[in-house]
Amino acid sequence: MKNNGGYFGEFGGRFVPPALEKSLQELEDAFYRYIEDPEFQAELKQLYKDYVGRESLLYYADRLTKEIGGAKIYFKREDLNHTGAHKINNAIGQILLAKKMGKKRIIAETGAGQHGVATATVCAYFGLECIIYMGEIDVKRQALNVFRMELLGAKVVSVTTGTKTLKDAVDAALDDYVTNYADTFYLLGSAVGPHPYPTMVREFQSIIGKEARQQILEKEKRLPDYVIACVGGGSNAIGLFYPFLEDQSVKIIGVEPAGFGLDTPDHAASISKGTVGTIHGFKCYTLQDEKNEPLPVHSIAAGLDYPGVGPEHSYIHASGRGKYTAVTDEEALEGFFALSRTEGIIPAIESSHAVYEGMRLAKSLDKDKIIIVNLSGRGDKDVEQVKAFFEDPNCPYDMKKFLKK
Repeated sequence: MKNNGGYFGEFGGRFVPPALEKSLQELEDAFYRYIEDPEFQAELKQLYKDYVGRESLLYYADRLTKEIGGAKIYFKREDLNHTGAHKINNAIGQILLAKKMGKKRIIAETGAGQHGVATATVCAYFGLECIIYMGEIDVKRQALNVFRMELLGAKVVSVTTGTKTLKDAVDAALDDYVTNYADTFYLLGSAVGPHPYPTMVREFQSIIGKEARQQILEKEKRLPDYVIACVGGGSNAIGLFYPFLEDQSVKIIGVEPAGFGLDTPDHAASISKGTVGTIHGFKCYTLQDEKNEPLPVHSIAAGLDYPGVGPEHSYIHASGRGKYTAVTDEEALEGFFALSRTEGIIPAIESSHAVYEGMRLAKSLDKDKIIIVNLSGRGDKDVEQVKAFFEDPNCPYDMKKFLKK
């Protein structure tokens, strides 16, 4: 595997304090060594099969497709993985790397909690110490996942600084890493951060797109016309997109969180509304003020609540290879209810952004077109939050509107 030095065009890189440079170089050297090692790959493949439950299904949504009345909609069922989301793909890869490097203490950040659960899971499997940093707001809205992490033996640290969400959890994890890097492995959950993390996460998540590409060829005897995934930091999306990048006939659509609307400050659409800047040690499109400080962001989905985006997504957008759209909280809820009602599949609220975009696109296409939507996680963790959201007297939406559709 070729080392690109951590750059995707002008995006990426490694902008970190000298205290982190040595540990990140150690990580980079280990990653490029072991990713080509047949023994490492064999162990990873076995764990994907026997522990994660791969390969995940590529599922044709017949009833949803008929209700929409346009293109065929397929879902890549990452929600069926052990722990309920795509996050386990990367967690398994990185924990194997940590094991090879002799690290005993694992730290991670989490927003929606799925990466935290995946990290706690693999730490329990390998018997390693696990500390998870999570914003105080996310701790409250994802209480079930917090309990799951603690049940698995992890220590969950509630971060009370800043906006008390994912960005601040990353800050806290990086602070820990700077202090304890000698014996600590930072298991970063998305395709963001300083080199080699974006490449490393992409590599472990690309199993999604590799499987989907082969599966659609078997089912339809051709490639899809579109691949769609939600984008916060962007790990599930780059995992789907990467194996299709050279297939110019396949159009790529990333879906950012528009929150209450792109014309308001309450969104987290870094590509759609951001500018080029540096955050958490890498260069990307980011939502920042005139002093280049990260702006507060909003999304109904905790896992998309981040003021930056992976450098490879930044490059895909800047190069014109892919298109990045945005879906509001209300539209994501529509996707959430529609997939639940038509297919008996409750999606994560993050994934529901991509579900809605797939529905919106399918309506505009002929019936012979094919769309693959990455169903990055299941909605078990969100059902209580969505219920409480609609029961709040200040809720701006009427749940009956969604149930009747």
